Amino acid sequence: MDAPTGDNGGITTTFRRVFALERDVLVLSVAMFAFSLGFQMTSRYVPRYMSVLGSGAVAIGLFGTFGNLIGAVYPYPGGAVSDRIGSRVALTLFGLASTAGFVIWLFADAFGTVVVPPIGTTVDLLGRELVLGWLEPASIPVAIFLGLLFAQAWKSFGLGATFAIVKQAVEPDRLATGFASTETFRRTAFLLGPLLAAAILTLFAFETGFRIVLAVAAAFGLGATLAQHVLYDASEDRLGKSFEGVSTVLGDLRAMPAELRPLLAADTLIRFSNGMVYVFFVIVVTEFLAVGARVPVVGALSPDAYFGVLLAIEMFVALVIMVPVSRLSRRIGLKPVVALGFAVYAVFPVALIYAPPNAAALALLFAFSGVRFAGLPAHKALIVGPAKAGASGRVTGSYYLLRNVVVIPSAAIGGAIYAASPKTAFVGASAIGIVGVALFLVAGREFDAAIAH
Repeated sequence: MDAPTGDNGGITTTFRRVFALERDVLVLSVAMFAFSLGFQMTSRYVPRYMSVLGSGAVAIGLFGTFGNLIGAVYPYPGGAVSDRIGSRVALTLFGLASTAGFVIWLFADAFGTVVVPPIGTTVDLLGRELVLGWLEPASIPVAIFLGLLFAQAWKSFGLGATFAIVKQAVEPDRLATGFASTETFRRTAFLLGPLLAAAILTLFAFETGFRIVLAVAAAFGLGATLAQHVLYDASEDRLGKSFEGVSTVLGDLRAMPAELRPLLAADTLIRFSNGMVYVFFVIVVTEFLAVGARVPVVGALSPDAYFGVLLAIEMFVALVIMVPVSRLSRRIGLKPVVALGFAVYAVFPVALIYAPPNAAALALLFAFSGVRFAGLPAHKALIVGPAKAGASGRVTGSYYLLRNVVVIPSAAIGGAIYAASPKTAFVGASAIGIVGVALFLVAGREFDAAIAH
């Protein structure tokens, strides 16, 4: 039964629902909390860290594209490995890798930098000079890129495993609610992580403070890995076929349920638009707008610290509305909820780049951005709902493989444009996102089992 209406499906009800779920989903939720806490404390600040170390927009864009590449490559083999060896072993391996990534970032000084020579030219386009490539050397910190190879392992390699655990533990018509429960744990970490980072960056200069943040993230990662390995019950794991090469990938892509294809096309456009500018959100707030704030009791916050507060505001809104919206999706369907999230994704970049340099205005804007997360549980339910038992990991991995391969160059393209004109990069990103929203509204399909009759 749903929670009493007087509670409005709030955060307290959500946590009670999580603890009432299967033990495996609870263990997964706790692990999600720890890894998300560590990753959010660190990854959103990495572009700023690169900027402080002397990297420009092109290098930051390449970092974003490298992250997209990892995001494209990791989910499919991660899902296949999960289906083959079981979620417990897979998530333990992925957790150890992520912890190692935080440690590599912590000792970044030991790895030095690589300077990429200028590659580019200028062309005349409708009377305006357009730069293709980059005309200045790009300084790339080796440890930042190497650490990302490991740090993103649990998040991307473990994607199929986490979807499969929820799929096997929750009834089909409650998939959105099941994902909302685990997502709430994860997003709670997204709320607390930036606040913890902001507190540390208030007490210390950025470079010193960021290293302390990395040490804390590594501790959380190791603790979560040990906890999930000990507490997760692997007896219910459903093992699928082993990976048999490229033919297996192609076969899984061809076997993708038809309901997913319009969603995949629209989602790809939305993620491409977001990927163009996502790594520059922290740069816009801390350098382009350079907005700090004065908080009662705490005092003045630097732009770096205030960015963490903005992320916390974003997540607070997401936590407040996520479960009520997922419950609403059982009545009105998943498609309208997913469309709402897509729309917020699309308009946020242009709203941010034209925002006034005012702390209150940015707080309202990031609160609005939190609405986009309301559609994530419904979105995940649309992806995994049509999958057959024992194949959830591969269906999820195939979906994200296709989407993320297309999105790979988005950050590099955005970085090249940002280097010439930040506003052009952000406006162009929103334009692409709006096309994705329109496509989903016209061609998106509903998953009927998710609607309560």
